[in-house]
Amino acid sequence: MLRRTSGCGARRGAPCKQGNASPGCSGDDEFLRVRREQLHARARTWGVVIGVTLERWAAWSPGREGARAWQDWCARPVPLEEGGVPDARFLPPLLRRRCSPIARMMLTAAFECCDEEQRSHIGMVFASRHGNINESVGLFERLARREPLSPTRFSHTVHNAQAGLFSIAAANRFGSSSISAREETFACGFLEALTFLERDPNRPVLLVVGDAPLSDTFAPLVEEARCAYALALLLSNGPGPRIGFELASGAGDAVSPPWPDAAEFLRWHLSGAARLALGTGVRTWVWQKVEGSDG
Repeated sequence: MLRRTSGCGARRGAPCKQGNASPGCSGDDEFLRVRREQLHARARTWGVVIGVTLERWAAWSPGREGARAWQDWCARPVPLEEGGVPDARFLPPLLRRRCSPIARMMLTAAFECCDEEQRSHIGMVFASRHGNINESVGLFERLARREPLSPTRFSHTVHNAQAGLFSIAAANRFGSSSISAREETFACGFLEALTFLERDPNRPVLLVVGDAPLSDTFAPLVEEARCAYALALLLSNGPGPRIGFELASGAGDAVSPPWPDAAEFLRWHLSGAARLALGTGVRTWVWQKVEGSDG
């Protein structure tokens, strides 16, 4: 379920829905406002909008492959490692050679999360804060030297490269989204997946989140845990325990774990805790386990 608890959603300084300027709103809220309104008109009543079923998950990080390894990590979490790339042997050699490290990580989690028949019939949301920015460094250097760029190398640096590679490998012709939302990338990717389910309730959605450590060129610019990881969640409106989703203003009881939000979500999902709150101070994203909910 998605619950709207405060805020009008207007841009900073722009007239809000109540007709007044709203200094508490910012341009960053536009994405959230639009997606909330796409989910359901009932969002304007600040009530429950939608619930979701997590059918299956898969994750990858250096030294942690398979459900058992991640269950052990969730029971005794430590910061994730930053070195290593999966071999991705399930991909054809030609396609595998086109994959950047982040693409191999995200596709490894994605392929493990759903079977062959599902892969070609699901909606797709790929979310990464940095995407293929490391692969862009060489292109920037060539631009600085006024040298020609390789179209092939450029095609591997666009933010939707992972979604495109998955579509090719899985023969999936359905729509996809590629999301980047700074430190809120996981939460906004989850929100995007909910909009897919609202538009097509009978089609499961694969949410894939991942990042690789930033190169030394960019690392000093961002305060975050340096690690390599990917998490895939297969979400649907099918039967089973529901996960509720709530968006509130302010920090509240949000936590800031020393690992990515996606990993903290998985740790919460495998624990007995009923509620998870993540946030950056501006707003708080809340997930709750809703046993027996019919959505």
